[in-house]
Amino acid sequence: MKKGFIFDLDGVIVDTAKYHYLAWKKLANHLGFEFTKEQNELFKGVSRKRCLEILLEIGNRKATQEEFDTWMVEKNVDYLEYIENMDASEILPDVPKVLAFLKEKNVPIALGSASKNAQPILEKVGLLHYFDTIVDGNNVTKAKPDPEVFLLAAKQLGVNATDCVVFEDAVAGIEAANAAKMISIGIGDQQILSEAQFNFNDFTEISTGFIQELIDK
Repeated sequence: MKKGFIFDLDGVIVDTAKYHYLAWKKLANHLGFEFTKEQNELFKGVSRKRCLEILLEIGNRKATQEEFDTWMVEKNVDYLEYIENMDASEILPDVPKVLAFLKEKNVPIALGSASKNAQPILEKVGLLHYFDTIVDGNNVTKAKPDPEVFLLAAKQLGVNATDCVVFEDAVAGIEAANAAKMISIGIGDQQILSEAQFNFNDFTEISTGFIQELIDK
């Protein structure tokens, strides 16, 4: 059976979470309140719009639609400045090993991310050529845990949803993969990602033998 592999971006392929945190922290400080790394965990796998809503709840701030739209733009401008100089050193350990193995086996690969900056980031770190399709915040209307992003990725790969494998670092992403009836693999804290079918701290724990087993399932 033809398999498809779908990867989230932030926290799975590259560590852009720190840049998102810095941009949100800058906005929070501008609005007059603090924003911690612990609070930033709430933003994993969540759309930018929802992140700003949560941020305003944290700071107990109200916003007009005009202010909301302005702050959305400001945050993204700051984030883009932070990632401007990203390079291959930002790739998380052993990610290229897994991507290269899948490419060698002619397995279709997709990116399924809430980010609206996925393609430029993949270009900066030199991984874009591995991906057959990119489905991100520019293509979908519903954020994870809605499975839309993964279902669209499967469709674009020409693979049945039930024959797809998803790598995710966020609870919302694991829930989305499970809702799509895909094989879910959690990358990160196993207690937080307990709903995943498989769990690994990072890709250094994933052997090509395990990947081959997933392909053959």
